[in-house]
Amino acid sequence: MPNAVRSDHVCLAIPGKIKSIEGIYAEVDIMGIEQKVNIQLIENPVVGEHVLIHAGFAIESIHEEYFNYLEERYYEYFTYEGDD
Repeated sequence: MPNAVRSDHVCLAIPGKIKSIEGIYAEVDIMGIEQKVNIQLIENPVVGEHVLIHAGFAIESIHEEYFNYLEERYYEYFTYEGDD
């Protein structure tokens, strides 16, 4: 495909939990770090809701079970020290 765009980059969405809402922004807990994110892409966001965050935007609401799964996988990934 000569006109196809190829990229070896992968974008990640990080799970977070909405702690407070002020206008179009929310304070979100991301693995213990609070970050201000734009919530305009979420329909009727509420405090306590679990969301996926990419590039400073909450892009999708997710169920608590999926949030817990993702948080555990990211924790394992970020703390991985390799084989002994």
